[in-house]
Amino acid sequence: MTAVILLDELKKFVIEQTKDIILPIRAKPSEEQKERPPEVHKMRLPDKEAETKQIPYILLQFITGKDEQKDGESPESECRVRVVVATYSEDGGEGAMDVLNILTRLRIALLKDGIVGGQFFIKKPLEYIVYPDDTAPYYMGEMLTIWDMPEITREANVIWQ
Repeated sequence: MTAVILLDELKKFVIEQTKDIILPIRAKPSEEQKERPPEVHKMRLPDKEAETKQIPYILLQFITGKDEQKDGESPESECRVRVVVATYSEDGGEGAMDVLNILTRLRIALLKDGIVGGQFFIKKPLEYIVYPDDTAPYYMGEMLTIWDMPEITREANVIWQ
């Protein structure tokens, strides 16, 4: 019921949805070009060098959480998770399209299923962007997701003064 559990469940979901998307890895000049599905990380990459060495990757980052109850309404809880996608390609058009492909695959799966981990519901709007910056041979984009979180009920009856 927490954002930590949401990130764990979202990671499983993203891995399942992208396991068949095989993308290039930057190889050293003496190595043969390799490919693999994007790695999925939560919150941060392992280290600073991973920003380029781990590509392709998908990074799931908790951004904000909010619990509120408006007068006369049921309590609501939500959190926002940023999904960052990074790819590599010597072909500029292909690299940006790889980012768009991953974002589109995730967008469709999230909207179609509507739920992750049996308890976290996606809310609209679902925003996504492929960065237009010239960062060749690396390409990035992101999606901002909003999640309805399960309600936490108070166990003690407290009177506020």
